Order: sequence, then structure tokens, then C-alpha cells
Amino acid sequence: MSSAPSRTNHLYSILGVALVLFLLGTFALGVLHAQKLVAFFKERVNVLVEVAEGTPRSEVDRLEEKLEGLSFVKPESVLFISREAAAEQMRTEFGEDFLKLDLPNPFFDMLVFNVRAEHMQADSLRQIRSLLVEEPAVRDVFYQESLIDQVAANVQRLFYFSLGLGIFFIGVAVLLIFNTVRLSLYANRFLIKTMELVGASWGFISKPFFWKATGYGFISGLLALGGLMLLLLWAWQSFPELRQVEDWWSIGAIALGILVLGILLYAGSTYLVVNKYLRMRVDDLY
Repeated sequence: MSSAPSRTNHLYSILGVALVLFLLGTFALGVLHAQKLVAFFKERVNVLVEVAEGTPRSEVDRLEEKLEGLSFVKPESVLFISREAAAEQMRTEFGEDFLKLDLPNPFFDMLVFNVRAEHMQADSLRQIRSLLVEEPAVRDVFYQESLIDQVAANVQRLFYFSLGLGIFFIGVAVLLIFNTVRLSLYANRFLIKTMELVGASWGFISKPFFWKATGYGFISGLLALGGLMLLLLWAWQSFPELRQVEDWWSIGAIALGILVLGILLYAGSTYLVVNKYLRMRVDDLY
């Protein structure tokens, strides 16, 4: 009997496992970048601190320095905007007609800062506001409370969706890989049983299939990683903001996990399938 069908089955098996690993890796990268993007956008929400009218600039500088030292403030995010700069910005956005109204400048000097992602909850922001309004130089503190609540709700929905999708993907991956390996070894079922009938031990029979499966799993993992790298390069080129949240340690952990998972699933499935054929009677192989 020609070994061409067997080689073809193994090729299909390697490609099938690589596809499943690619899908799992894509899901893992999606979860990783989703969490990073959520934190990134959380830390882009501005908190506006209106400075009380008539406050000396030295007192404003002191308040700015104090904000920079607070644990909940994102480093290097504190920015002073004078009332004149705010009026100029409004003129830029709404045109010269904004100033033709001949009204006094309605703005106050402001300090604008961003909050660390872990403090971007409604309760934490209310505590931050209560803390800041006690400062004599602070007139009031503003932030988009509805946006914060929406972000929190979306994060919770994303967590449950990711958890359910992850469990589904893992179940589908195990099932597909097991069936793919089983089909690839189907042509060798008589060889496996013949080796047992001539006195070979189960360990001796399983060993070559196990080591081949380890190599096939490694190749599948490499193919999946190649696809993931191409996907990442495309994503970074299409969405440059993703580069601001990239985490090479996490990406490396995902890559290592894909390789290890490919080997374990392929080798484990091969071991189970070989032992299944060894337990079967000869008549059941037909």
C-alpha cells in the first residue's frame, strides 16, 4: 500500500490543527488588545478642574504640582489651560462668529488631567471630585459621568462575552484536533494492531507515533504563529493606535502557549487514538 494517502492525511491534519491554533491565537490576541484598548480609552477621558477666579498663578502651580503627585492621576497628563487659550480654542472650532457676540470671556483657567484606568469607576471618580473641590483654588470639577458608566458597562459585557467565546473555542479546538488526528491515523490502524499481535508493547507501538505527533504539533504551531504575525502586522498598519497598547511580553506568552498547546493537543490526541485502536478487536477495525 502506498504511503501517499498517509502523507496527505498528515498534511491535512497539520493544516487543520494550525488553523485551529490560529483561531485560538487570534482570540487570545483579541482579548489582550481589547483589555489594553479599554484601559487606553479609559485613560483618555479628561477630568476638568476649574480654577477659582482670581487665584494667583503661584497657587495654580502648587495645585498642578499636587495633582501630578496623586496616585490616581496618570503620569504626565496634567495640563494647564488658561481662560484665554480656552476662548481661542472655541474660536478655532466655531469660527470668528463666536467672538462677535461681544460677551465677556465665559471660561475659567483650568487644569486638565487623565485618571489611571483602575480608578475609572463612577464611585472612584466621585471620591476624586470630593477630594479636589475641598481645595481653596478649585471652583468645580467636571467629567463625563455618562461616558464612564457606559465604559464600565461595556467592559463587563466584554468580559462575559470573551469568557463564553473562549470556552467555546477551546471546546471546538479539542474536538477538531482529536477528530483530525483520528482521521490521519485511520490508515495506520491495521499496522498498529499488527504490531500488537506480533508481541510489541503498547509503549513501543505508541512511541514513534507520539514523537511524530510532537513534530507535527510543533509545525502546526509555527504555521499558526506565522499567520498571527501577519495578522498583527496588518492590524498595526491599519490601526496605528494599537501600537500604543502593544505588550511584547504578553504576545510572547501567547506565542509560546500556541506552540505548547499545539504539541500537547496533537501528541495527546495521537496517544488516545493509538490506544483506542490497540484496545479494539481486529474485526472492529474493518
